Amino acid sequence: MKQSTKPSAFPSRLSMVAIACQLACMGISTAQAQEVSNEQTSSTQVTITGKKVGMGLMVQENAPKARSTITAEELAKQRPTGNAYEALELMPAVNSYNYDATGLFGGGLTLRGFNSDQIGATINGVPVNDSGSFSVYPQEFVDQENTCTQFVTQGSTDVDSPQIGATGGNFGITTCDPSKEKRFRVMQTVGGLNLSKTYLRYDTGMLSDNRSRLFISYSHAQADKWKGEGEAKRDHVDFGFRTDFDKFNSVSGTILYNRAINQNISTFNLADLAKNGYYYDYATTFTGHVPPTPGKAGSDANPAFADAYYQLTKNPFENVIASATAKFRIGENTDVKIIPYYWYGYGTGGNQQRLQTESAFLNPVTGKNTAGVDLNGDGDTLDKVIVANSSVTRTNRPGITASVTHTFDIHQVLAGFWYERATHEQFGPMVAVDANGNAADIWLKDGRINRPNGTPFQSRDWKTISTAYQFFAQDTISLMNDKLSVNVGVRVPTMKRDFTNYASEGWATPYNIEKSYSEVLPQLGARYQIDNSNQVFASLAKNMKVPPNFVYSNLAVVNGVAVLPVDVKAETSYNLDIGYRHQSDKLTAQATVYSVDFRDRQATAYDPISNTSSLSNVGKVKTQGFELELGNTPVNGWSFYGSVGYANSEIKDNLVVSKTLTQPTAGKKMPLTPEWKAGLSAQYETAVWYARLKTKYTSSQQATLVNDEEVPAYTLVGFDAGYQFPNTSWIKKPTLRLSISNLFNEKYRNPSSQSKVNAAAGVFYYLGAPRFTSVTFSGDF
Repeated sequence: MKQSTKPSAFPSRLSMVAIACQLACMGISTAQAQEVSNEQTSSTQVTITGKKVGMGLMVQENAPKARSTITAEELAKQRPTGNAYEALELMPAVNSYNYDATGLFGGGLTLRGFNSDQIGATINGVPVNDSGSFSVYPQEFVDQENTCTQFVTQGSTDVDSPQIGATGGNFGITTCDPSKEKRFRVMQTVGGLNLSKTYLRYDTGMLSDNRSRLFISYSHAQADKWKGEGEAKRDHVDFGFRTDFDKFNSVSGTILYNRAINQNISTFNLADLAKNGYYYDYATTFTGHVPPTPGKAGSDANPAFADAYYQLTKNPFENVIASATAKFRIGENTDVKIIPYYWYGYGTGGNQQRLQTESAFLNPVTGKNTAGVDLNGDGDTLDKVIVANSSVTRTNRPGITASVTHTFDIHQVLAGFWYERATHEQFGPMVAVDANGNAADIWLKDGRINRPNGTPFQSRDWKTISTAYQFFAQDTISLMNDKLSVNVGVRVPTMKRDFTNYASEGWATPYNIEKSYSEVLPQLGARYQIDNSNQVFASLAKNMKVPPNFVYSNLAVVNGVAVLPVDVKAETSYNLDIGYRHQSDKLTAQATVYSVDFRDRQATAYDPISNTSSLSNVGKVKTQGFELELGNTPVNGWSFYGSVGYANSEIKDNLVVSKTLTQPTAGKKMPLTPEWKAGLSAQYETAVWYARLKTKYTSSQQATLVNDEEVPAYTLVGFDAGYQFPNTSWIKKPTLRLSISNLFNEKYRNPSSQSKVNAAAGVFYYLGAPRFTSVTFSGDF
C-alpha cells in the first residue's frame, strides 16, 4: 500500500498492510510479516511507509496458497461490539451472518461450503474450536479493539496449525502487542436497543528495563434483543505483555477472559413465520405453577420449547484463553518457537425450561427412571413441575506447540509438534423455578435438585478426554533468486477419543468407548514471481476432521461393550488452489480457482432448541469455484475494495439413512453454500474524516440436503463514517464514529443447520436483524 497524498488519521499508520508489502518485496512470508506487524502496529515510535490497499480489507500476500487478511484499519471502522465472523463478511469465500446487529449474540459462517466446525480457528496460535464438537463461538474470543489482524486460508490449512478438525482451511486472530508509549484509551459506544459498550485500555509503555511492556483492557457491553424480550451482557478482560531481549529473542503472552449472559434469539420454520410473523419470539409471560395438592396429580402448563418463557432461555458462559509465545535463536540460522496455552470454559446451552415428572428420576439400582422426588412440596410424587435444566459444558484444555526453523543453502526447514489433552465434561443438572419464572441459579451450579440417593439429576452425563498430537514438517525451497518458491510439507495429526457415559436420566446404561484417528496429510505449494508486480501460485493439500464426540452418545451395550451403529469415519478433503496476484503501487488483486474433493463428508445438524446435535455422513461432495478480490491505493481520497466468489457444490452420493431408507441427495447442492457471493466497499477519506458505503450480496442457497427448500438471495448495505477532532492538552485523537447496518431494512433468513435432510424434517431459520445505528467516541489520555 502506498501512503496517501492526504495523510490518514484512521487508524494507526503502522498497519500490517504497510509492513506486509515491504517484507513481501524482500521475500519474507506473510506469516512472518504478521509477526512483525504484531510487534509494531501498536507502537507510534516506528514509522513505516507502505501501500494502502482496500482500506484494511486486503493486504499484499506472498503465501503459495489462497489467503485473505484484514487489518486493524478495517476493524476500527466496524461496530466495536462486532465479532470475528462479522469482520470477515466481505471476503469472497466467506458466507457469514449474525444473529443480531450488535454481534453480541453470535453468528454462523461457511467458507467455500465448509461449516464453521470444519474450519480451524486460532487466536495467537491457540486452537479455539470446541474440543468436542469443533463448534466456534465468535462472540467470546477477544475485544475487537485489541485485534490487529484476522486472516483466512481458504483451502490449505497451515502446516503448523494445531488442528484436528479442519477440512476447510482455517482462520486466525492476532491480537495487538502492548504499545511502546504509555497511554490510557477510552471508548464509549451507544446505539439502539439500549446498546452500550464501555472499553478501557491502559498501556504501560516501555518499562524501566527498556525491554518490556504491558497492557490491560476491560469492556462491558450490553444490548436488548431485536425481537422479543431479553438481552445480552458481556464483560471482557484482555491482558498482554511482551519482552524483547534482542532482535531474535522475545517472550509475549495474553490472557483473554470472557463472561457473558445471553438470552437465545428464537429460530422458527416457515410455517411458524407465516403464522406468527417476522418479529415473533419466546413467550413474555410465565405460565406459572399449578397450586400443589397433596395426593392429587397436577401438571404445570408447559408450552412447546419454541414458546418457552424468555427468562428461561439464558445461556451464561465463562471462558479463559491464556497463552505465551517464546522465540529464541539457538544458532546463526536456527530459531525455536514455543507456544504453551491453557483454555478453560464453563457454561450452559439451549433453553432451560423443562417439565419434569416427579416420579421419573433415575434409580441407580434398577437403571430405570422410576425414583420419585417431591418437587413442589405437596408431599407426593405425582406431579409434573417446570424446572430449569440445560446442557452444561466444562472444559479444561492445556496444550503446547513447539517448532524449530533452520535455514541453509536454498532451504528453510520448519519442523515441530503439537500436543493437547482436553477434558470435556457435558452434563445436565436442574434447579427449581420460582413463581415468577426465574431459575434458582442460571449457571445451574447452586441448588441442584438431587435424586433420592443424594446424587444430582442429570439429563446427560458425559466425559470426553480428547488427546491430540501432531507432527509437522515443511521445506520452503527458494529457486531462481527467489522468483520461484516451493513448499513441500506434511502434518500427521492423531486424536484419541476416550468417551464415558455415566448413568443419567437421559441414558441409564453406563459405558466407555475409545476411538483413535490418524492421517498423513501432505501439502505442496508453489509461488512464481513473474515480475515485481505479478505472481502466480498453486497449492494442493489434504485435510482431515475427526468425528465430533457426540457420535458416541446413547449407545447400546452388548456383552459389556458399547456398539456404534455406524462407525463414522474421519472426514477428509483434497483442496486445490491455482491463483494469480497483481500487486502494484496502484492496484492489488488476487484471483483464485479452486476444487475441493470430499471423502466421507460429515454434515452436522445443531438444534438450538433442544441443544442437541446429530451427524449425517453424506459421502462424497465436490465443490468448484473461483474467487476474486481487489483493492486500490487511494486516489484523491477515494479507495475501493471489491470481491466476488462463485461456488458450485455437488453431493455425489445418495444419503443412506438406514438399511431400508435412502434419501435422493446425489446431484444436489450442499446447504448453506450460496453459488454467488459479492462484496463492495467504497470510501472517501481526508486527514480528519472518512465516509464509506459497503454492500454484501448473498445469492440463493439450499436449506436441505435434498434441495426441497430454498433460501432467497439478499443484499445488505451498511454505512460508516468518522471524524477526528483536534488534539487538546488532555486528550489525543478524540474520534467520533457512526455505524449503520442493514441500511435499507432488508428482511432475510439463514438456516440454523447444514444437515436437514428435507423440508419435512423442519428447517429452522435465524432471521436478519433490521436497520441498526450506533455511535462511538474514543480518545487517548
